Amino acid sequence: MAAAQGAGSGLSGPSGLPSSAPGHSSNSMAVVVWEWQDEFGMWRPYRGNVCSYIEQVFQASQQKGQRSGSGLVSSIPLGQADPVLASYVIDIPSMTQFRQDTGTMRAVRRQLFPGDSAAGQGIVWEWQNDHGEWYPYEMNVCVFLEQALATNHQLVDLGSLGYNYEVDFMAQVQTNKTTRFCRSIQRRLDAPYPVTSSSAPLHTGVACSCQQCWLNSAAGPITTRYRHSMINFPNSSTTHQVSGRTASASSSGVGFMPYNKPTLSGARSTPRLNAQSTSALPQASGPSTGQFASNGVSVPSLPVEMLNPSRVNQALAATPTEPEAVVKKYLEELKGSPADEDCVICMEKLSSPSGYSDTCKSSTIKPEAVGHLNCQHSFHMLCVLAMYSNGNKDGSLQCPSCKIVYGEKTGTQPKGKMEISAFPQSLPGHRDCGTIQIVYHISEGIQGPEHPNPGKPYTARGFPRYCYLPNNEKGRKVLGLLTVAWKRRLIFTVGTSNTTGESNTVVWNEIHHKTEMDANLSGHGYPDPSYLDNVLAELAAQGVTEDCLSH
Repeated sequence: MAAAQGAGSGLSGPSGLPSSAPGHSSNSMAVVVWEWQDEFGMWRPYRGNVCSYIEQVFQASQQKGQRSGSGLVSSIPLGQADPVLASYVIDIPSMTQFRQDTGTMRAVRRQLFPGDSAAGQGIVWEWQNDHGEWYPYEMNVCVFLEQALATNHQLVDLGSLGYNYEVDFMAQVQTNKTTRFCRSIQRRLDAPYPVTSSSAPLHTGVACSCQQCWLNSAAGPITTRYRHSMINFPNSSTTHQVSGRTASASSSGVGFMPYNKPTLSGARSTPRLNAQSTSALPQASGPSTGQFASNGVSVPSLPVEMLNPSRVNQALAATPTEPEAVVKKYLEELKGSPADEDCVICMEKLSSPSGYSDTCKSSTIKPEAVGHLNCQHSFHMLCVLAMYSNGNKDGSLQCPSCKIVYGEKTGTQPKGKMEISAFPQSLPGHRDCGTIQIVYHISEGIQGPEHPNPGKPYTARGFPRYCYLPNNEKGRKVLGLLTVAWKRRLIFTVGTSNTTGESNTVVWNEIHHKTEMDANLSGHGYPDPSYLDNVLAELAAQGVTEDCLSH
């Protein structure tokens, strides 16, 4: 990476750059950057070639919609741009990325930058994690850093972009302003991002209060937001995975890859798919501690009325179910001509054979067979077979369109223990009740056949993990559903930490937990008035609904 020349000056916000720098530009030529939001609220840009494909499909659908009045294309399969992303589809109407084999959903956004910015030149700034792997900054930061380098600044403060860091170009390091922990940074040349013509204001680095920034949840001037994806704690020789995650309306689900599954190759178009009574806790006069039960979930020592009080077993690995039988169980085959629409899995017309007819063979399901679920969404039955066969094979199906789960979805959570207790101290925002404490215990072990690398060890960082809920009616409802999710092995999985980059380790599995009681600077504590509703929605996306509490 070329360092800035000369003595350089410190940069802290817009005043350190020329007037044409951070903020917006009226330049009519712009480049488009598509980004997805991880579970910590950080936006991660797709690579230039992937953005080019997304934008090409997006623009083509806009032009078609203007001519015919039929509106935008509903989904964009990313596997056509990069086989590694074969299980991911962007749903344009909701601006979310959907992972077809797990049902994970995450927000996506589309941003415009000047053609002469870092994005237009294909320049990406990255930081290095504890394992030597490089992760890109969000494009707002890349543009800002490139401008600072071009204007011979040596030290740059990222506080105006919501980061608690400063960057030293000469030393090529990022420093946490609180802990003084340093990480290496680098400047890399990648494929340029796609060009478009737009009269809209263009981003030039520093976040602002424009409509595009706010509507897309861009990083505004939130100086107290700490980006845990880039934080390492001092005086520690171990690699930490931040153990707290919280739901938000904008980050309730864009899929990340906990591990790489084999892609389906050979589909006619290109690979597109990685075909894979509520409990009541009483108010106590003092802390109550649960005792561990041998079945994996502890039984509280208080006279607590629990869901299945003493036997809430964690599910075993999913028993393989004959794939054709599962598909035929949940899909009803259409007898007449199918509607003139695309199969959202293979993106071929429903009136044409399945795009996976060359690679997914079945003696009982024909390539042209089309079926619909009870939700009335239709797909090639062979495409659904491919999706199921490359997933967890637990006997359940999730609709790729509306995400309804059919059957009982189970995950790949390693064996562990869930301990529940209650104490009278209140959580901020819930002063009228006490607190429920959940403690998850998982130890390191050997991966099973349902995990990414069977037979290899997996680590379990940051356990036990402490989580908190208000001891009120809705909090107890969430607790009941979390016990169901634990029993179905949906709380954790084995994969790659999105925080540290460590592979073959136990990570959260898209059901957010509050791991702090207060001081909600990180987003992992209270108060958070939307948290309970958000986590209920996340549980529902995993097929864990209120109906489960009556079974």
